[in-house]
Amino acid sequence: MAKAIMLQGTGSDVGKTVLVAGLCRAAKKRGLKVRPFKPQNMSNNAAVADIPGDNNHGGGEIGRAQWLQAIACGVAPSVHMNPVLLKPQTDVGAQVIVQGKVFGEARARDYQALKGRLMDAVLDSWAKVGEGADLVIVEGAGSPAEINLRSRDIANMGFATRANVPVVLVGDIDRGGVIASVAGTHLILPEEDRRMIVGYLINKFRGDVSLFDDGIKSIERFTGWRCFGVVPWLKAAARLPSEDSVVLERLVSGEKRALKVAVPMLGRIANFDDLDPLKAEPQVEVVFVPPGKPLPADAGLVVIPGSKSTIGDLLKFRENGWDSDLLAHRKRGGHVVGICGGFQMLGRIVRDPQGIEGHVTEAEGLGLLDVETVMEPEKTVRNVSARSVQFDLPLAGYEIHLGRTTGPDTLRPSAVINGADDGAISADGKVLGTYMHGLFSADAFRGKFLESLGVRGGGLDYRAEVERALDDVADELEVHLDCDAIFGLAR
Repeated sequence: MAKAIMLQGTGSDVGKTVLVAGLCRAAKKRGLKVRPFKPQNMSNNAAVADIPGDNNHGGGEIGRAQWLQAIACGVAPSVHMNPVLLKPQTDVGAQVIVQGKVFGEARARDYQALKGRLMDAVLDSWAKVGEGADLVIVEGAGSPAEINLRSRDIANMGFATRANVPVVLVGDIDRGGVIASVAGTHLILPEEDRRMIVGYLINKFRGDVSLFDDGIKSIERFTGWRCFGVVPWLKAAARLPSEDSVVLERLVSGEKRALKVAVPMLGRIANFDDLDPLKAEPQVEVVFVPPGKPLPADAGLVVIPGSKSTIGDLLKFRENGWDSDLLAHRKRGGHVVGICGGFQMLGRIVRDPQGIEGHVTEAEGLGLLDVETVMEPEKTVRNVSARSVQFDLPLAGYEIHLGRTTGPDTLRPSAVINGADDGAISADGKVLGTYMHGLFSADAFRGKFLESLGVRGGGLDYRAEVERALDDVADELEVHLDCDAIFGLAR
């Protein structure tokens, strides 16, 4: 079995995902066969990964973060890298994905009771990920200090104690109170959990790191734990795909550029990293528009992203008045792209006769494409190679969706996937819908698409940019962390 080390946070969104990706790349640079692992993830940003041994299945779902971490390791993503994925559908319930496949749906309280049954799948995947590896770097979820959930925990100390994996605690100094959060975690953890922690690190420090020397001494006095280092704010992390929609709340519009792309922040927004390649273009400004704010009138392109709850988000879209904004955008000659759930919203109607998404079984669409969608139970999950019909250029991406979309505008498909037509384009060519995520990752297509909007693309190799960002993060961690000590404590 491979050696392993685990990063757990004093709270959510402390930067564990990027740290694990950076450490994975640092270990790979040292010649180690390294793999990522996250027992349980909660995110609607999913990726398609291989299901080892299942040659008849198109693929399974994992968190986008573990997909990125696999890239950092230089290996193909596997569903076993994230055996349990929760995809929130409502404020109180989520779809449960186990080893890549839909397991069922559960309300929050029901899920707590379900965790005991899921630990077997977690440990099975854990054994598979470690096969042939030198090192596995594990990412926790939330915080081990949630002791009210400890008895059924599979994501933090519940996993670490069962698998005997040492833990490095991550504190986020940017949000304040980091000394109290680290010391407080030490205080409330039961002894069995506390002895799993081999030290801690501080993340997202701005300014002169030496100013925190007294903070390190204070934490050592309260906990006895060693400090592995203080990591500055990693600018390169902004060039990596984001995992959690929490980050969208902090995104602000940057400097004005040749093309403004407006993206409504749907309540159940999914796979919004589809926009990352556009954000990386030097002439493109991507603006995420929060509920209550109008779509900007000076946007040249509106992208309606994926959704985990198409009908629910469509109803909220109208409540926000975005439907009127979108119509005005079209009258000004603006372009629109709908991806997956966003594509479904652009049609005349969305029907859900079996109530798959909830109790509302029908909703009027935005009417920008002459198509209609019927939700169906079978879920399409697959990586795809395709070709753009508009520009006759190659595309590559993935599909994760429920539903079948038909109608006259599908006779003008946006892409051909495995010999079958996908999506739809309006008669004037300014509204495009597709089920394929990753559309803008194809460099040649992105360049031609931007050119059709009057903007020159930057000739960007997006995948190479992600690789460079991972290298830059790893290099920063080598400077500011004692990586030798962290890897050396793996067991």
